[in-house]
Amino acid sequence: MQAKGRVFKYGDNVDTDVIIPARYLNSSDPAELATHCMEDIDKEFVNKVNRGDIIVADKNFGCGSSREHAPIAIKAAGVSCVIAETFARIFYRNAINIGLPIIECPEASRGIEDGDQVEVDFDSGVIYNRTRGTEFQGQAFPEFMQNIIQAGGLINYINAKPKINIYQLPDPGQVSEADFWLYHFYLYPLFSVNGERLNMAQ
Repeated sequence: MQAKGRVFKYGDNVDTDVIIPARYLNSSDPAELATHCMEDIDKEFVNKVNRGDIIVADKNFGCGSSREHAPIAIKAAGVSCVIAETFARIFYRNAINIGLPIIECPEASRGIEDGDQVEVDFDSGVIYNRTRGTEFQGQAFPEFMQNIIQAGGLINYINAKPKINIYQLPDPGQVSEADFWLYHFYLYPLFSVNGERLNMAQ
């Protein structure tokens, strides 16, 4: 799985309120949200971005509120990947949940500039700056995360796998290795507290 495109570069603490301003949250339509993406930090972003382009930022990208509208707007605008030195924890999970690839890589964040042409290989985690001829090693995406992203998000992935029971941990051999790790380290913590399964009917 790969991404390739022009870079839009931003600084520290790009919060969800500038990614998609609260005044537009009366809509949940991805296409509508995309028309206002980054509006309060870069008014020309929506006019300049092309499908496949990449956002690069410094520390704590996606801080602020926990709204999923922020990664949805970025993805719907055509952005293929976000690279940052660090991400806000909730934004990181929301991005994976809706199928937006993101990579933490401090070296890439510092070594890539606005307008650079960049390629990302999610299998290896390698980030290549074609403009400057430099290469950075980010964290490779586990297979289960790539599967979620390729499915267009967590819900689509689960819906395509009717055998998955998010309330019961499987044993090795019952499911693929990728789905085993998905259960144990991604899905199950969403629906349990201290190992006790939540009653979602309440």
